[in-house]
Amino acid sequence: MIPIAITGTGSFIPQRVITNDDLSKIVDTSDEWISTRTGIKERHIVAGETTSDMATAAAAQALATAGIKPEEVDLVVVATVTPDRFTPTVSCLVQKKLGLVKATCLDLWAGCSGFIFSLMTAHRLLASGSYQKALVIGAESLTKLTNWADRNTCVLFGDGAGAVAIESGDTNGILNHITGSDGSRGDVLVIEGVAINNPAFQSTEPAHHIIMDGGEVFKFAVNAMNESIRQVLNGTGFGLEEIDYFIPHQANDRIIELVAHKMKLPREKFYTNLHKYGNTSAASIPIALDEMNNKGMLKKGMKLITVGFGGGLTWGANLLQWVV
Repeated sequence: MIPIAITGTGSFIPQRVITNDDLSKIVDTSDEWISTRTGIKERHIVAGETTSDMATAAAAQALATAGIKPEEVDLVVVATVTPDRFTPTVSCLVQKKLGLVKATCLDLWAGCSGFIFSLMTAHRLLASGSYQKALVIGAESLTKLTNWADRNTCVLFGDGAGAVAIESGDTNGILNHITGSDGSRGDVLVIEGVAINNPAFQSTEPAHHIIMDGGEVFKFAVNAMNESIRQVLNGTGFGLEEIDYFIPHQANDRIIELVAHKMKLPREKFYTNLHKYGNTSAASIPIALDEMNNKGMLKKGMKLITVGFGGGLTWGANLLQWVV
């Protein structure tokens, strides 16, 4: 297969901050209650920005750090469950805003696993030789789907976008993927769609809010992340001890703690920033990658595993080698 690698990262975080103390004025909660159960201290929320605005800003940074010109991009994959509108897609809006004149654009829906699925999709397309340079973006405005009267869910979510540029070259930086889905358990995390309303049938308009069975999602997440990490290493010749960092979906610090404990891995190898941003769904992993890159934490030759879970239910992991 053609060698493909991540060559640039970018992110966008809205300026508006909602702290745990702010939420305690809206629902019956407290900083102590939220912090001990989730690890989240604050989250950023959109105040006029759209999902495509955030995706565009993150993508522009990724192109700049990779040294790729907009007209060179020939594929854009955006992971999101919170598009600006049903059509045009977020990826097409990013194309328009950045002048990606020759890019094929598509959006991918896999919940919080969306970036993992999108990176796998883009990698396979580039490895086939059909494309040479791509943007993979995770962007979410989850707070527009948040039920601000539900203290069990409104404390969890934030908005933001992260992006990576990937391109074919001489060094292979995307080594393996593992993904999975189980629709039979999908009702533990639901966002209702548009109701039927036509001359033949009319139904009550559903609430377009995130509805979640937190306990079931927690149990699923721990097992899914554990198995995904093990499976993505199968057949690669690499062992757990050779992985420099694990970049998990940033949903709940207790989930990450338990995964590290069960796998007997040092907690410091699991990078987290959810205390600042909350759960940004498909955006959380690329935001974390960009933050680590900007801090100088990612060195050439390092082995990384991105791992996550999400609605659907879905799960997966990417095995990466840093090449820049």
